[in-house]
Amino acid sequence: METVKNAANYVSESIQGTGAEASKEANKQVAKDDDAKVSTRASAAKDALFDKKDEKTHDTKADVNKEAAKH
Repeated sequence: METVKNAANYVSESIQGTGAEASKEANKQVAKDDDAKVSTRASAAKDALFDKKDEKTHDTKADVNKEAAKH
């Protein structure tokens, strides 16, 4: 039963990591947009950093759950 739980957690964390990655990329594009206001660009850059942290966190958790599901 624990293996099923770990597998489900792996899928969930993988999806969340992918979402954070997409958000990070979108924020990076806004931060690079010369037509956007400086405050908007700065906020997007900050958000991209937080998204990158979230992406790494979810990817790490997914890897842990993947390994746990194998045993």
